[in-house]
Amino acid sequence: MAKKLESLDKVTVKFAGDSGDGVQVMGDQFGNATAVVGNDFATLPDYPAEIRAPQGTTYGVSSYQIQFAAYDVYTPGDIPDVLVAFNPAALKVNLTSLKPGGTIIANEDEFTEQNLRKAGFSSNPLEDDSLGSFRVYRVPITRLTIESLKDEPVGHKDKERCRNFFALGMMCWLFSRPLEPSIEFLKKRFATKVQVMEANTKALKAGYNICDTMEIFPIHYQLPPAKLEPGKYRNVNGAFASACGLVVASHKSGLPLIYSGYPITPASETLEVLAALKQYGAVTIQSEDEISAITMAIGAAYSGAIGVTGTSGPGLALKTEALNLAVMTELPLIVFDFQRSGPSTGMPTKTEQTDLLFALFGRPAESPVIILSPSSPADCFWISIEAVRLATKYMTPVIVLSEQFLVHSSEPWKLPDLDKIPPIEVNFRTDPKGFYPYMRDEKTLARPWVKLGTPGLEHTLGGLEKSNIQGTISYEPENHDLMNKLRAQKIQKVAQDIPDAQIMGPADADVVVVGWGGTYGHIKAAIEMANQDGMKVAMVHLRYLNPLQKNLGDLLRRFKKVLVPELNLGQLSYVLRAKYLIDAIGYNRITGRPFYVSELLNFIKDEYKSLRMH
Repeated sequence: MAKKLESLDKVTVKFAGDSGDGVQVMGDQFGNATAVVGNDFATLPDYPAEIRAPQGTTYGVSSYQIQFAAYDVYTPGDIPDVLVAFNPAALKVNLTSLKPGGTIIANEDEFTEQNLRKAGFSSNPLEDDSLGSFRVYRVPITRLTIESLKDEPVGHKDKERCRNFFALGMMCWLFSRPLEPSIEFLKKRFATKVQVMEANTKALKAGYNICDTMEIFPIHYQLPPAKLEPGKYRNVNGAFASACGLVVASHKSGLPLIYSGYPITPASETLEVLAALKQYGAVTIQSEDEISAITMAIGAAYSGAIGVTGTSGPGLALKTEALNLAVMTELPLIVFDFQRSGPSTGMPTKTEQTDLLFALFGRPAESPVIILSPSSPADCFWISIEAVRLATKYMTPVIVLSEQFLVHSSEPWKLPDLDKIPPIEVNFRTDPKGFYPYMRDEKTLARPWVKLGTPGLEHTLGGLEKSNIQGTISYEPENHDLMNKLRAQKIQKVAQDIPDAQIMGPADADVVVVGWGGTYGHIKAAIEMANQDGMKVAMVHLRYLNPLQKNLGDLLRRFKKVLVPELNLGQLSYVLRAKYLIDAIGYNRITGRPFYVSELLNFIKDEYKSLRMH
């Protein structure tokens, strides 16, 4: 029977199940298929913190949300239109976030009495009419998968594990996605396990074909391609983009790249990606702890390499003493802080923006560093290059405040023309004549960078205060005062080397929304909706957090209201109030999730309305 085909312009889908259900793989492959058909999209993978939570419990639910559309997409979507629930726990956790009237595709095989009890259901929601406000499709995904593989020479457990690809086939049919990208993925993933590859491929095709032959869905959908800028695109997350940016910076500077890190969620993924890029010159070291990781990176910088380390959560606190050493020695160290929910261990698989004040002030004494923050997964590539450029030019540590959301979220990325990326100029001192370790460049106040072992340029570095120019140990009060001021002035001079802050939106707006980091897409979407509703609201997004752009104060004072949404309790608001004496109005929450566009829009509407009332 011919199925009805309907056109849509935007959809948000969420896949959810146990950690062992392959939800993340399913989501990734659905995203790849979406990229192939030309839709714009953004994703939000969500992992449980427990490594082995009891199967079937709400603690172990893993999910993957994707919003895709026929136009520009900035966020993974507020609430799903479609929820694919592999078990009762997945339904329980995500039911309250599903769109009213939305679609539930439930694997009814897992809605057993035991699993319902584990998830906290007193009765089966597929049978008790509690889901009456949703469109519910009960599909025996497990049984259909096993039946489709009855002739395959793999074990029963292996057949069960193929159900994520069976469900993926169903979703590809439902939204007119091609199967070929997933088939190619399986060929590469299981190149040495041919039987497993063939079983998953057969399950994928069976899920797709069964939607044609069985009356599962009365309708399926298509979305026209988005009008993306011409070019070659790939699906990229922040971890991969950060790693690629560092590799490109290494080639553009001609310097070896050495990345040392201690495994910690979510920083580990960037370390893993770089380890897989060793053929491009990346050297990675998995250290025994956070302290050794950062001191190895300092040693790399001392020897004339790009020294990089990365961490998350409490790892940044452990690196503090060594980071102070890099400030004192004035070496181009780069520290990635992939922010996660805290304090302490907190919620290690959830996102936050709570390390800004720590990055600015969380070290003993006057210890200024450059602070950058990427705005999107693709921007992680560019911010990595910028971190290397500024660190080597100004001979100072750089902290990159990334986020868990950016690490794992993905989007289509137009591959850059590498030949058009300018070289990173690095000048090592080789002439011993007139050399002193702390003599300074007039424009940047950077001291000379000397490769370890350069003849005639031997010098000592360490944590004790150094005399200006000569670099000998000094306890002179006036010299200490001078050196502190020079280090601070050097960071402020970076403002001459970064672009001015730009207004996005109407230039005559009375209200401006200021954000930083991974809130970019959510704020941009809310701003566009606010202006479509007749409001005049502008946006300023900050990638440079220390120093702030030199025109930022004058720019913000042009507006009657300055709104600052952050996934913290008001850290950037605090900085803007203190520095520019403006009444920055914060919108703050710390739930471990990105903002909803709808809540930001309501915040903007309320503040805009109050301004008009006065």
